Amino acid sequence: MKLRRDIFQAIADPSRRAILLLLASQTITAGAIANHFDGARSTISKHIQILTECGLVEAEPQGREIYYKLNIKKMDEVDIWLDQLRQIWEDRFDNLDRYLEEIQKN
Repeated sequence: MKLRRDIFQAIADPSRRAILLLLASQTITAGAIANHFDGARSTISKHIQILTECGLVEAEPQGREIYYKLNIKKMDEVDIWLDQLRQIWEDRFDNLDRYLEEIQKN
């Protein structure tokens, strides 16, 4: 059985978020990704592995190279969660606005 990592744990790391931003604009190899960072290539490879295991990144072999690309459909899970959180806060602010209007009338 293959372990599937949690998306939210994966995006909790700033380096992995930076990799996702990089992949949002292009499909590139692990070496090209590593060139954008100061850390060891093995560390970047581990970050890519985690992103791949949770499904945020897809690997596409092309000859001797493996190209990585963002799986935008998997990002929908993050977007849905953010929308729920955003709605909660918008409701709270609406309630606050109504309360402030009420106390100003009195």
